[in-house]
Amino acid sequence: MRIRRLATSALASTALALTSLGAVTVTAAPAAAAPCGFYETSTDAYYNHCTSDGSRVVIHVRVALAPDYERCVSPGRTWLGSANKIQGAHYVGRTC
Repeated sequence: MRIRRLATSALASTALALTSLGAVTVTAAPAAAAPCGFYETSTDAYYNHCTSDGSRVVIHVRVALAPDYERCVSPGRTWLGSANKIQGAHYVGRTC
C-alpha cells in the first residue's frame, strides 16, 4: 500500500510539473508574436506600443517611395500599412 501511494505521488508531481511547463509555454507564445516596437508579418507592418501607464507616443514611420511621417499611437498594436511600403518605425521621444 505504501509503494502505491509513493508511485501515485510521484506520478502526480510529474504531471503537475509538465502542466506547469505547458502553461509557461502558452503564456510566452503571445508575447513573442507581437514584440514591442516595429515589426512585420509576411504582409503587414505594425508598431506595438508596450506600456503600463496608458501613454500615447509619437513614432516616425519610414515609407518606401513616399514621404516619411509621424503618427501618434496608443498602447497596443497599431497597423501601419503593407509590409511592402513601410520600411520601419521608431519612437521619437515625446508623447502626444
